Amino acid sequence: MNETIRCACYVRVSTENQLDNFSVEEQIDRLTAYCKAKDYPIVKFYTDGGYSGGNLNRPALQQMLDDINKKYINMVIVYKLDRLSRSQKDTLSLIEDSFLANGVDFISLNENFDTSTPVGRATIGMLSVFAQLEKDQITERFTMGRVGRAKSGHFHGGAYAPVGYDYVDGELVVNEYEALQVNDLYERFVKGYPLHDCWRYMQSKYKTKYGEWSSETLVRNVLKNKVYIGYVQFQKKYYKGVHQPIITEELFQAAQNIFKTAKRDQPSFRRSPFKANTLLSGLIYCGNCGARYHGEHGNYSCYSRTKGDKKQIKDPSCRNKKWKIEELDKIVVEYISALNFDESSKKQRSKPRKKDYSHRISEIERQISNLIDLYQIGSIPMDTISSKIDALSQEKSTLIAKSEPDDQNAPTSTEKLQFKEQFISLLDGGSLQEKRACLANLIDKIIITEEHIEILLK
Repeated sequence: MNETIRCACYVRVSTENQLDNFSVEEQIDRLTAYCKAKDYPIVKFYTDGGYSGGNLNRPALQQMLDDINKKYINMVIVYKLDRLSRSQKDTLSLIEDSFLANGVDFISLNENFDTSTPVGRATIGMLSVFAQLEKDQITERFTMGRVGRAKSGHFHGGAYAPVGYDYVDGELVVNEYEALQVNDLYERFVKGYPLHDCWRYMQSKYKTKYGEWSSETLVRNVLKNKVYIGYVQFQKKYYKGVHQPIITEELFQAAQNIFKTAKRDQPSFRRSPFKANTLLSGLIYCGNCGARYHGEHGNYSCYSRTKGDKKQIKDPSCRNKKWKIEELDKIVVEYISALNFDESSKKQRSKPRKKDYSHRISEIERQISNLIDLYQIGSIPMDTISSKIDALSQEKSTLIAKSEPDDQNAPTSTEKLQFKEQFISLLDGGSLQEKRACLANLIDKIIITEEHIEILLK
């Protein structure tokens, strides 16, 4: 027996491989026979059962590396290269940084090579590439399957179904009690109640399968989730789902309009403990300096003139006219009440065109194709190609998003007419917050220039 060699045999099986010819017992038998034939004394078998080869977070492997550092071992043998790792980067790192750096030879029985020869080291590099390719192909097939499932309208979220649904046999099924909660939340929010008040209300009144309505963030996410109008999302894209919607698209859009106009999802808004106490607060702007108007002492006044909030001042010398709150409110109410949306829609300002990024997007697609070609001929390492493709793909996604029109969810004339009728019905008995919510769905801004009032609709 060769007393100078201290051999470690590493054995690994993952769940899917336990049915193949790579069982723990099979690997141990073959490694034992090989070492006996070569007269290599086996110090220890290091066995990881049920662990993936996609990473190095395996207890037996880590113990073997620790023993290598302590110089207990000077040879490592595996049955097959992918038993050590399926990652090219991890395989080469183990061999070069952990084995060879500590004077440890590495042998793969199935491929019939070892690192004591130049040919063996070259062969390891080539075989590691194919092991990585196999893993990437599996990942690609898995991702394509998920994309196909999403395009077919099926939800991707496993057992963690959104509030309002249960996940049964791979599909979203309406949970009637939670669906009632979701409807209540949307209707309350659209009536004009602040986000924080909605959260407190839901927390005090309801419980879901996950427990309480635990945070304001949960409420916001529910109010923005298109799953409730019948869509599923995968990789930042939405697809028409096969599940039953819980709320109407009109109700969902009304909630989104409030988020956009009232800026309820901005941090500064959420932190503010104050509520608007005038009908037009947040909608009026000074036509002279561009600052906001606010309500104080019975008047709507320009912040630049009153100096009430230093952060809101645009021009300290601005002297734009103050308007009595009751007088300006009456003017706006009469304007909305008499509005004909077919005629008014022609007066709305046109929005600037979106920048065309199609040329750059095509260029990115060409670069990605070239990188894949370079990988196939082995000109660039896999890690370098992957990082470049990830960066290009992220840029492409961003440019596509910026190419989409901002007003694709703008309310239609029919929807604005509904908001108008709802506003009129609230004039006698509705709360201030409910009236403000309706106006937020109708009015983009009101510009005051001395005696001139310009009302811009959405």
